[in-house]
Amino acid sequence: MNRKNPYQSCILCPRSCKADRRVTTGFCGCKDTVKAARAALHHWEEPCISRNQGSGTVFFSGCTLGCCFCQNHSISQEHFGKELTVPRLARIFLELQEKGAHNLNLVTGTQYIPSIIEALDIIKPRLSIPVVYNCGGYESTELIRELEEYVDIWLPDLKYYSSSLSSRYSKSADYFDIASRAIKQMISQTGAPEFDTSETLMKKGVIIRHMVLPGAREDSIRLLHWMKEELPQEMYYISLLSQYTPFYRSKDFPEINRRITSYEYNKVLEEAIRLGLTQGFMQEKSSAKEEYTPLFDLEGIQ
Repeated sequence: MNRKNPYQSCILCPRSCKADRRVTTGFCGCKDTVKAARAALHHWEEPCISRNQGSGTVFFSGCTLGCCFCQNHSISQEHFGKELTVPRLARIFLELQEKGAHNLNLVTGTQYIPSIIEALDIIKPRLSIPVVYNCGGYESTELIRELEEYVDIWLPDLKYYSSSLSSRYSKSADYFDIASRAIKQMISQTGAPEFDTSETLMKKGVIIRHMVLPGAREDSIRLLHWMKEELPQEMYYISLLSQYTPFYRSKDFPEINRRITSYEYNKVLEEAIRLGLTQGFMQEKSSAKEEYTPLFDLEGIQ
């Protein structure tokens, strides 16, 4: 990172809250020591990420968004996890590789990027698997550029087109402006998707995730049109998710305090197909289950 101590007057995420995280927490709820809740093989990512052996996934505590429906709310909003030194984090990365992980999957790590980069620098000569950056899409282009030599696969969400929806559900009226620029930068850095010799395991590229929300299929369709019109063809994969489940504070928002219907998801899927956005993945309606959320029990962290 460019600054001497990027945790001081923190501007790591687009909120630029400038908290001195050496002594207090920022919007993300985090101080300057890495905290994580799980490091294990994960089998529920997209097929080209998890394949047969699983993705070596590290779930970091805290988050730069504030989604009212977060399925990982116990770590993102309630900050469950264990503090880790940078050398211990580096060893965890190698341990996942030794367990046979297809890749190193960093989930919601933006608030700890300086420490993650330091840990990756320690092990770079020994790391032989791709690094996946799994995030909510709410990222600064400056941070994405900082990660160009570290991240092979970007796995961002693209949650909303509407600023009223993003403000209401994720405390970020500028979400689309930020995420759309971030995704363009990710694609620019990685280029066209690349796979291993079996053509089933991604080695480099961008997969844009979008989860269809109850009552918001028109917003989903607007996002599909933006992707078709603004992103270069065949330079990214799309993953349409049907797994929305009313977690956390969804009960405070009656319009999303339910699962989506097959009709809602199918309408979005049909529009994606009509637009030719068929390079990617769809999800079975049965995926909307609480058991798809991993158990945060400090596995691999202790």
